[in-house]
Amino acid sequence: MQLNTFPFILAQAAPAAGQPQQNPVMAFLPMILLVVVFYFILIRPQQKRAKELRKLIESLKSGDEVVTAAGIVGTVITVKDKTVTLRSGDSKFEVTKSSVSEIIADTNATVVKV
Repeated sequence: MQLNTFPFILAQAAPAAGQPQQNPVMAFLPMILLVVVFYFILIRPQQKRAKELRKLIESLKSGDEVVTAAGIVGTVITVKDKTVTLRSGDSKFEVTKSSVSEIIADTNATVVKV
C-alpha cells in the first residue's frame, strides 16, 4: 500500500458532513447476535454435558458396569477420591474418575415393566 492512498482511505472511513450518524447499538447488533447464537449452539450444550458428567462421576459405586474414554468396558470394584478400580476380563486396573464416560449397567437399577 502506498503512503499517498492512506488519506483517501481515512476520508472514506469518516462520515461526510451532513450525513446522520449510525446508532452505535445498530453497529454492534451483528456481533451481539453472533454471541447469542454461539451461546445457544456451542456453550450451553457443553455446560449441560459437563453437568451430567459430574453427576455421573458422583454416582459411581461398586458393581456398576462402565465405559472409559478409551473404550474399555469394566466393572467398578472400588471407588476412591479421584480414582476408580475396574475389572475388565482378567485384568484389574485403576483409572481416574474423569476417564469414565458412561455407566452401562447400574447395580441398583430397577426394571419397570409396563
